[in-house]
Amino acid sequence: MSAAVRSVLVCGASGFIGRRVVRALREAGLSVTEGSSATQDYTRDHDPAHWLPRLAGHDAVVNAVGVLRDHRGRTLEALHHRAPVALFEACAQAGIGRVVQISANGVAESNTRYATTKRAADDTLLRLRASGRLDGTVVRPSVVYGRGGASSALFMTLARLPVLILPAAALRARMQPVAVQDVGHAVLQLLQRGGPELVTAVGPRALSLAEFIGELRRQLGHGPARVLPLPEAPSRWSALVGDRLSFQPWSSESLSLLQQDNLGDAAAFAQLLGRAPVPVERFLETAWHSA
Repeated sequence: MSAAVRSVLVCGASGFIGRRVVRALREAGLSVTEGSSATQDYTRDHDPAHWLPRLAGHDAVVNAVGVLRDHRGRTLEALHHRAPVALFEACAQAGIGRVVQISANGVAESNTRYATTKRAADDTLLRLRASGRLDGTVVRPSVVYGRGGASSALFMTLARLPVLILPAAALRARMQPVAVQDVGHAVLQLLQRGGPELVTAVGPRALSLAEFIGELRRQLGHGPARVLPLPEAPSRWSALVGDRLSFQPWSSESLSLLQQDNLGDAAAFAQLLGRAPVPVERFLETAWHSA
């Protein structure tokens, strides 16, 4: 068992999940250094030597960096794979007690570039743990909901529409949406107590995309919407259009991930949290606490 964690470097601290992780750690009295693009260059920091000076004074690291697509000069390969691998190796060399990698549920079964680059970093951390060089855990959340999330904003926009036109394949797949504050609390628990090599962060209820949006409509006070399935070809075309609009979350990568089941063991996640995860029926009620 590693020594008690007191000081944590959070990479990706300005992101949707990263902000909630920082809040959870600080509320628990931990010292947090917020890593961001202003202090870390994930596009270039691909050697452990780049990271070693930044690890001084810390005894734990959380990597919450994640993007859905390539941006100019910021590729998935660099941000999801090469930089985290260098960071994890530097952690092993520096004797960092605990490392938590925020990944995504479903990456083990997907061949998208998002999934393969995330999975490559996950596998590196798990190998370092298996070899005894550090205490690392990969957290793979299902769809994460909360204030400030781009996907959450999209779901809320859809929930206000009386007619939903959704990809047919995404209507068949099921997910277990999880509140962002639960992801932050899970990271805190892992840093303070340790845990298994892999954690699937999921809410207690499995439902389709249409059912999830319908539940958000109910919480908004609206009745059921009419749902029209969008055939495969138009779904693919809409995603290709989304690929060109980098300011929003809809893309070919998003479509692919929504077409597969995104499920996990809610009881195991509840055991890690020390309480039941926030149910989807209370997402809007609790969203103000997730900023």
